[in-house]
Amino acid sequence: MRLKDQIAIITGSGQGLGRAFALAFAREGAKVVIAERNAERGAAVASEIIAAGGEALVVVTDVSSESSTQAMAAATLERWGRIDVLLNNAAIFSTIKMRPFDQIPVQEWDDLMAVNVRGVWLCCKAVAPAMRQQRRGKIINIASVVFDLGRANYLHYVASKGAVIAITRGLATELGDYGINVNAISPSSIQTEIPRETVTREGAIAFAQQQVIKRVQEPADLIGPAIFLASSDSDFITGQTINVDGGLRFR
Repeated sequence: MRLKDQIAIITGSGQGLGRAFALAFAREGAKVVIAERNAERGAAVASEIIAAGGEALVVVTDVSSESSTQAMAAATLERWGRIDVLLNNAAIFSTIKMRPFDQIPVQEWDDLMAVNVRGVWLCCKAVAPAMRQQRRGKIINIASVVFDLGRANYLHYVASKGAVIAITRGLATELGDYGINVNAISPSSIQTEIPRETVTREGAIAFAQQQVIKRVQEPADLIGPAIFLASSDSDFITGQTINVDGGLRFR
């Protein structure tokens, strides 16, 4: 119960990795805000949490919209009066296709950046006033190994995750005086229930052979680091990126 009675907003938590985070945070005692664009998916995750004896609030949220993210923070404060944790998980990835950088449509580039980069900024902007007033808060951003690898044919996604790391470092500097910690988690290739045209199970297994730990990464591998960064155990850690990649960077 390391997160007992903590109020945690998790974006994109209606499926995949976000759902895993939401369920795990609830098991650790957090009251979870399911900030999810798809109301039906969000409600399903909330029902799982409540059925297990936890507390959850669904707030339909478009992270690329300032008014929507402000409403997300307002609904959280109205319900529980504080915001202790923001986990920026929402991102566009599963629906994009691999293609050379000069074949990426401009609209696709803009749509991805609106969620993956602007969305992180807007969600941080929305929760910052409450965290400043409390003089305490934890912001966790989900980056990706692709930034370090410079993976080909995903330039907009690679650039967006590089921006997430840059935002993490910049915000840590700006918010440190208020007792707010800002860190990132950088995973490898994660397999969830979300279908992806660009990453087959066979491809993920082949990718895992490049790691020191040669198995496909699963959402459970990120739960421990996320709970650590959300808890008081990490109070003196900020501006950092924890690489959770099975030792890929050692290869």
